[in-house]
Amino acid sequence: MAKVLKNHAPGVLLSVVIAVIAMAIGEGIPNNIISSSVFALLIGMALNPLLMKSGIFGKGVNFTSKQILKLSIILMGVTLSFAQVMEVGKYSLVVMCFTLAAAFAGGYFLGKLFKVNWKMSSLISVGTGICGGSAIAAVAPAIDAEDDYIAYSISAIFLFDIIMVVIFPLMGRALGLTDMGYGLWTGTAVNDTSAVVAAGYAFSDAAGGYAMIVKLTRTLAIIPVVLIFSVINLRIKRRETLAQGVEQAEEQGKKLNIAGIIPWFIIGFLVMVGIKSAGLIPDHVSTGVAEVSKFMMVMALGAIGLSTSFKNVAKSGVKPLIHGSILSVVIVLVSYAVQVMMGQV
Repeated sequence: MAKVLKNHAPGVLLSVVIAVIAMAIGEGIPNNIISSSVFALLIGMALNPLLMKSGIFGKGVNFTSKQILKLSIILMGVTLSFAQVMEVGKYSLVVMCFTLAAAFAGGYFLGKLFKVNWKMSSLISVGTGICGGSAIAAVAPAIDAEDDYIAYSISAIFLFDIIMVVIFPLMGRALGLTDMGYGLWTGTAVNDTSAVVAAGYAFSDAAGGYAMIVKLTRTLAIIPVVLIFSVINLRIKRRETLAQGVEQAEEQGKKLNIAGIIPWFIIGFLVMVGIKSAGLIPDHVSTGVAEVSKFMMVMALGAIGLSTSFKNVAKSGVKPLIHGSILSVVIVLVSYAVQVMMGQV
């Protein structure tokens, strides 16, 4: 036990330090337009060539990027309740169905068009359609995504979010949107939670409130999406083993059926959502747990950054960035178009 702690402590502590610095920077940015997770990722990547060659941080960084990440996702469940879906109303659910369909269909075809690896393409689609870095972090372990893919996917969508925070309030006023209409548009079209908050409240307090309710409800889509991608990844693994022989494929298939189809951290996430929905967690407790979850998420993304080099990310080229930008624009247009058809704007 002492040896395990000794081997893991340096990497975990380094991730904690990065998280503290990233959160301090993020809170110092007006309106939190750039989330602390992005800063943690970038700081980690900047430190990668300086610190990761020694090997002393490796085990702790790997533990943080994998296990701490999953634990943070479980705890994130206390920020949501199934009752919130009903609060938002039928209109927002209709809009979200269309935007999610557009995100995954558009992401699939854009991935094929630009020949982007299916895992990276899927992460970009998830981040754009659901909730930015949190969704990417949740889906990544379900599809065994490499750290480079996670880093690039988050980078691809956060650049668009920064632009949206600036121009969304201007577009909302130019289009003459109501507080509810703008909140619905922002909550379904802007990716990261911090960007939704910044863009929503820049329009009005009421619009910001609507945007956050929509955003939290949209986050619930993480649950079925992770399960779907787990099944997809399972089938791809089976297909790969078939090329190595039927007997080996059958043996591997049994292992995957036991451990691979439903990620344990999503079960934990569902349990937390259920507990919150049942009113068993007081608001002040859930607020505290949510802060812990956020810090652990920032820690994990700092560790992912430490495991990622700019050189490896650069090898992916500009196509994933173009993929993410086009997909984000599609979501913005689809969200607005659906509201127009429903007479909400």
